[in-house]
Amino acid sequence: MDYIFETRMEVRDYECDIEGIVNNANYLHYTEHTRHLFLKSLGVSFADMHARGTDAVVARMNLQYKTPLRCDDEFRSCLALRKEGVRYVFDQDLYRVADGQLCFRAKVELVCLVNGRLAAHSDYDEVFKEFVKD
Repeated sequence: MDYIFETRMEVRDYECDIEGIVNNANYLHYTEHTRHLFLKSLGVSFADMHARGTDAVVARMNLQYKTPLRCDDEFRSCLALRKEGVRYVFDQDLYRVADGQLCFRAKVELVCLVNGRLAAHSDYDEVFKEFVKD
């Protein structure tokens, strides 16, 4: 996959369940944080966009848990992006740094709500134009 953004994170002990592995919901936090860092790197602020009446919201997710992450594991969170109609599709993978093992894969579909209604949004199209080919 051709990733356009990557960041590293570390599993914290409170993110693990009684089995000693990352609780499944925390993978969603990791991928969301990666998307936020990606947008921040492009100069996009969710708060500013919201104040202007535009909200990017998750419409659908497809999740695949491959190999569990454990306490203190460092991992790479990688992101690719494409556009399908009015949806922005983020393909996101988490890899354990120690051995390169794929731990989690997500397909996250976002849409824009402009003043509460589903709509294409030129600001996001402009920000993502380098990464999304028509």
